[in-house]
Amino acid sequence: MRNYLFAVCLMFCSVAVMAQPQHVLWYDKPAVSWNEALPIGNARLGAMLFSAPSSDRLQLNEETIWAGKPNNNTNPEAREWLPKVRELVWQGKYKEATDMANEHVMPSLDKNMNKGMPYQPFGDLIISSPTIGDYSNYYRELSLDSACSVMTFKANGVNYKREYLASLSDNVILVHLTADKPGSITCSATFTTPQQDAILMSEDGGIKLIGTSGWHEGQKGKIMFCGRATAKSKGGQVTCNDGSLQIRNADEATIYVTIATNFKKYNDVSGDDKALSKQILDKALQKSFEKIKAEHTAKYKSLYDRVKLTLGSLRTLDNNPTDVRVERFKETQDLELAETYFQFGRYLLICSSQPGTQPPTLQGIWNDKMLPSWDSKYTTNINCEMNYWQAEVGNLSELTEPLFSMIADLTETGHESARVMYGADGWVLHHNTDLWRITGAVDRAASGLWQSGAAWLCQHLWEHFLYTGDKDFLHKVFPYIEGAVRFFNQTLVREPKTKAWVICPSLSPENEHANHKATIAAGVTMDNQLLFDLFSHYLQASAILGVKSSSQGEMLCDSVKVKLSELLPIQTGSWGQLQEWQDDWDNPKDEHRHISHLYGMYPSNQISPYRTPELAAAARKSLIHRGDPSTGWSMGWKVCLWARLLDGNHAWKLIGDQMTLIRPKYTNEFHKTGGGTYPNLLDAHPPFQIDGNFGCAAGIAEMLLQSHDGFVYLLPAIPDVWQDGRVTGLKARGGFEVDMKWSGGKVTEVAVTSTLGGNLRLRSAVPLTMNGKKLKAAKGENRNSFFDVTTYKQKQQINYPDAIEPLPELAKTYLYDIPTNKGQRLVLKRH
Repeated sequence: MRNYLFAVCLMFCSVAVMAQPQHVLWYDKPAVSWNEALPIGNARLGAMLFSAPSSDRLQLNEETIWAGKPNNNTNPEAREWLPKVRELVWQGKYKEATDMANEHVMPSLDKNMNKGMPYQPFGDLIISSPTIGDYSNYYRELSLDSACSVMTFKANGVNYKREYLASLSDNVILVHLTADKPGSITCSATFTTPQQDAILMSEDGGIKLIGTSGWHEGQKGKIMFCGRATAKSKGGQVTCNDGSLQIRNADEATIYVTIATNFKKYNDVSGDDKALSKQILDKALQKSFEKIKAEHTAKYKSLYDRVKLTLGSLRTLDNNPTDVRVERFKETQDLELAETYFQFGRYLLICSSQPGTQPPTLQGIWNDKMLPSWDSKYTTNINCEMNYWQAEVGNLSELTEPLFSMIADLTETGHESARVMYGADGWVLHHNTDLWRITGAVDRAASGLWQSGAAWLCQHLWEHFLYTGDKDFLHKVFPYIEGAVRFFNQTLVREPKTKAWVICPSLSPENEHANHKATIAAGVTMDNQLLFDLFSHYLQASAILGVKSSSQGEMLCDSVKVKLSELLPIQTGSWGQLQEWQDDWDNPKDEHRHISHLYGMYPSNQISPYRTPELAAAARKSLIHRGDPSTGWSMGWKVCLWARLLDGNHAWKLIGDQMTLIRPKYTNEFHKTGGGTYPNLLDAHPPFQIDGNFGCAAGIAEMLLQSHDGFVYLLPAIPDVWQDGRVTGLKARGGFEVDMKWSGGKVTEVAVTSTLGGNLRLRSAVPLTMNGKKLKAAKGENRNSFFDVTTYKQKQQINYPDAIEPLPELAKTYLYDIPTNKGQRLVLKRH
């Protein structure tokens, strides 16, 4: 077996030297735990592959199988009691405010309200091969380059191979079985499910599992689902009886699987799951495995191949399985595994977010539990947003459509919650939502009485415009932004001491403030930062679209300008930290996973080492005191933050912390050993949350390229170990696409494609030339409006100047202005 594995690895090494690096997850044994299985998906269907030769398991999901039914969870009592809760906050009675909110504002199960529905599994496809007993030469892999998985092994003198894919083009999952001896494929396949209301049967030469999703918190399951599987073979025989699909003595065979539901929209479950699943399967059966694979791979590569990353000039592929490489990561400084981890984040987004589908949940599209942790919903106080941080810079811009579609739904349900709970116009979103687009407060007040979800989601709309320059898109989504603005314009209140406009009650997700042992507060830093972004971007969008031409639009713009100017400033505290709350409550020993007050540094751009060095220094102090090791997603965020602080070595250290191997505990997956990475590279909160994968991928992109600070910055935060490398296809704001080569930690060649035209302001650690000529040094403000950081400036208040520890001295750089035309490609070289 060792000789076989060595040969496989040698093959990979030789291919890697000759061609582009291949990024593959591989293992020398089947998966036992779910967190060892390998994920495939097409955003509608997902499967976790265990790849056991004699009894193979594919754990299956369909994106719309959720418990419950169309509903919203607004509490009509809230409108009466929120002013009373606010008054307790003004009096400093934070615990009493929390208790009152729990009693009268949060949803009550006793009053036919709920806290959101869980995302649920369809079940499993079990492939049993009774003729396979002992086996050798076992190998399984997931290729990130093709989005296909393969298992090979030897049994009874026969070499077997199984290929798995979730087709992006045909909405089916395929399992292709081959062997090097004719007539060797004999197996049976059937469905199992944890869903209670389900029936398994044979029909039309295949198997069918129909059922209804589960009850939860008084909400009867209304999702009807139908899964189908059938097979085609060369040689041998395919039969079906009693819910079992039988393949006997075939030379090769392909099992086709699909699932459909009656879900049409958050408020419409009138679809025909049985007819739809049959239609999909019948259409796919007209194509061979080879044709579907070719079409799937082509569609996948049209997205995945846009960005390539190579760290290091020598390809020294580690000869160990992927889980061993993760385990040894800190000692080996495995650059190729870092590349793979970055591309794995892009792979997961392609597989879980396609136009016309649902956005990825806390677990993307993969979940095996009827009651997953936190219901595997959409947590909008960080996690849902983090899922899309890599999309624009990672050149996967169109994959944001599911998020934007969900926002459109939320403006409708959120309007109801705004009216019922707050007596306000516009729309509101608290810290969770689900398939049914609930927008009321969820869970307990300590985490759920947070009103700023809409403000954060709207930033993704604005960022999409900054990257694409798509005015038609901005015009379409402007009502969503305006709706969020209208809600806050009507619900902000004057803080008694400062007279500033604040959100109250609110909280800094999900952290207690020192001495009071409560979360409820007013004027928290994250809220103020989110409001600054929402209001300023609304005003900028209004000017671009000419909204002020109407009297109603002008009145709202004027009101927003006043409130924007009277928000609380970002403040620093007594030990040189960035204050998390209006008052200086920060505990220097606090290592909470949420670092919400640093939103202003990332993903926002309000805090910058160049423009606001004292705030950046205070943010750095807060980040140091929070510590590095944390939950998986928190470490992904910290990679992004240290990149924004231009500290590549610390960002790399955080990547190492996130690559801490978490071996599954087979008796209890929910274990609190600290965050890291499971053997299958999925992020360990623990348990699994996909946002850590997405967040760290975004952080690696930020280490390579930044464009938030008024310029495009080349290699702003690469660590010392990334001495040589190459990246192609990263996107910058303003419609610029950037390819780079570097050596000795410095850029040697840059190619920039301008899709929109306009001024390119470029920052580099080395002088650059174009066509052998020196470049023009930048002067004044960047006249490219996509890089505007001066029209609206966040206020800052340095309360204890002597406590601020200055930032490390900024590296010497060169700043250039280069005029570009639409479609122009520029090539620049190190001088």
